[in-house]
Amino acid sequence: MPLMVDLQLAVADEQIPDKQKFQLWANAAGEACGVNHRELTIRVTDEKESAELNESYRHKIGSTNVLSFPFEDPPGVETSILGDLVICAPVVQREAIEQGKTAEAHWAHMLVHGVLHLCGFDHLHESEADEMEMLETGIITGLGYPPPYNDYSK
Repeated sequence: MPLMVDLQLAVADEQIPDKQKFQLWANAAGEACGVNHRELTIRVTDEKESAELNESYRHKIGSTNVLSFPFEDPPGVETSILGDLVICAPVVQREAIEQGKTAEAHWAHMLVHGVLHLCGFDHLHESEADEMEMLETGIITGLGYPPPYNDYSK
């Protein structure tokens, strides 16, 4: 069963993928993590909102591509909420250009990356990063996109 995606567009941009794409990418990542029947909110923002959230929750200055907020059920209560993703449209668009990727491929990668964080994956240590990158690459190439960590600038 697919993830239930609530898409919130806090910024207008014709290059933001449609809800069906977000749903497809979320389902692929959720399936790889073994999560289903879960609820996921995706909020697409501008740089100002991203920077405010990045500073408030990660204590880092400036906007970032994706922020992940896993939901923890209160003690004794079980919900179907996986968590929230906040994706900064201008950062994703800029990174796609800088990395020589199509915008769609980079959006897919950022969504998959965020869902994996919600599933408990991280990249703070090299062994974790290697595992997460291998999983991301498998999901992204399975969706028909090029491997996300290739150097496209050459």
